[in-house]
Amino acid sequence: MRAADERRAGASGIRRIAILGAGRVGTALARALVDAGYDVTISGSGDPALVEIIVSVVAPGARAAWAEESVSDADMVILALPLHRIKTVDATMLEGRLVVDAMNYWPPVDGQIAEFDGAVDGTSSVVQALLPGARVVKSFNHTGYHDLEPDRRPSRHPDRRAIAVAGDDVRDVAMVAQVIERIGYDAVQVDSLAAGRLLEPGEAPFGARLDAGALTDAAHGAPLVHASPN
Repeated sequence: MRAADERRAGASGIRRIAILGAGRVGTALARALVDAGYDVTISGSGDPALVEIIVSVVAPGARAAWAEESVSDADMVILALPLHRIKTVDATMLEGRLVVDAMNYWPPVDGQIAEFDGAVDGTSSVVQALLPGARVVKSFNHTGYHDLEPDRRPSRHPDRRAIAVAGDDVRDVAMVAQVIERIGYDAVQVDSLAAGRLLEPGEAPFGARLDAGALTDAAHGAPLVHASPN
């Protein structure tokens, strides 16, 4: 890691990031995070030796590991697995951990799950209830995995886009916001995990590729008045 990266990592306290989920979302996040200088591990549902074959090709610089090993020394954990598999995650290994919920509920893929169907406070509130010892925030879910890398821009770039982060703890939200800024986006902070429901499929910000001003409005329930031109 370069000296400048060391200083930025020191500001947020996050250097090692564990991603649970080796699919398209997980590997896209891994590429962006590795490029930003983070130490990234990825865990899939199978043997890390098999996952490593995929990771070495689609997310070079990241490492494959068993989930427990990956999480054990991570400063931040990202959940990037199909939402219906959340109950297969060992909640005890995430106790006390900063956990980013990057998942969405897709009934055609996940099946109908009553607790998510009736999630009036958003699906991340359900995830928090399933992981009671974790410090869950919601982010990355409203951005398409295929847009994540090409949409990155340096700070103050006129076309820089934004990613929202929602959570109940302002310190945790701020830490994730620094990661978002570092990979090439402005971070829009949303003041509660329940308010993160406005980032989910069917809501205005979802897939909209917005700048910080437009995303701030949309993430707080205002009508989407100006979308990105491309």
